[in-house]
Amino acid sequence: MNATSLSQDNAAGHDVIGTTPTFPKLSSSRRNANAISKWIIRVCMVTALIPLVWILADVLIKGLKVTLTLDWWTKSQLGVLYTEPGGGMVHAIIGTLVQCGVASVFSIPIGVFTAVYLVEYGANNRLSRITTFMVDILTGVPSIVAALFIYSVWIALFGFNRSGFAVSLALVLLMVPVVVRTTEEMLRIVPQDLREASYALGVPRWKTIVKIVLPTAWSGIVTGIMLAIARIMGESAPVLILVGSTQGINWDPTGNSQSSLPLMMLDMYRAGTSPAVVDKMWGAALTLVLLIAVLTITARILSIRVTGKKK
Repeated sequence: MNATSLSQDNAAGHDVIGTTPTFPKLSSSRRNANAISKWIIRVCMVTALIPLVWILADVLIKGLKVTLTLDWWTKSQLGVLYTEPGGGMVHAIIGTLVQCGVASVFSIPIGVFTAVYLVEYGANNRLSRITTFMVDILTGVPSIVAALFIYSVWIALFGFNRSGFAVSLALVLLMVPVVVRTTEEMLRIVPQDLREASYALGVPRWKTIVKIVLPTAWSGIVTGIMLAIARIMGESAPVLILVGSTQGINWDPTGNSQSSLPLMMLDMYRAGTSPAVVDKMWGAALTLVLLIAVLTITARILSIRVTGKKK
């Protein structure tokens, strides 16, 4: 290659061995558009953070006084009026954890297995299209509709009593579509090359899913599950319709009455606007936020330990 051809290649923008490729500079209009886009994104991000930080700060400031007492975490409201200071939230915390735990036992396997089928097995068949359509419908169902459906079937039709288990059934209807959608998206992110390499080595599809696909997407799946749990923890319509209120501790979800954090806040709202009631309401709100934060952080730590690396 002579000097003339080298100069021609450089002029045409071709890479030449031993030389550094040159790229055309961005025009001033494109640079300005890029800078404006960055500022718009930053402004939108700050705008979205303002109400979030405002709510968290408000809940923290107004609910911290009550939650710092030992009785709040060790006692119930049994024998204590809502309008009087004292008592604790342990009965509502137990009820919330039991109801969400029962709902998670049903929702997580159903949601994950459904997502695995849609991504790995149900490519463009009729059943997968019907399932996707039904999941889309359930995603937009209001909590009050899910609660009324469980009431009409579980209580009115089958004759069971109002209980925490009935609340869990309504929460299942709200949690399953969220788990399906988030798990499905995480599974689709897994590179297809990993699956094809496993198939080329003679690994069956089910083992490829269990050993490669799910561990690769595990961190995102756990995050989606925690988002679903965080959503159902604060639902008030199911507890308002499907379970009776109590101020004592009840570990049995099949019992007639079982309190929870949303239900206790509703009860205190009915009790009036005395200072003790307002303080307990803010304390219950802060307790719910802390509970969701602890569960989310714990799940993230466990997912990192399972995958062996931070994603």
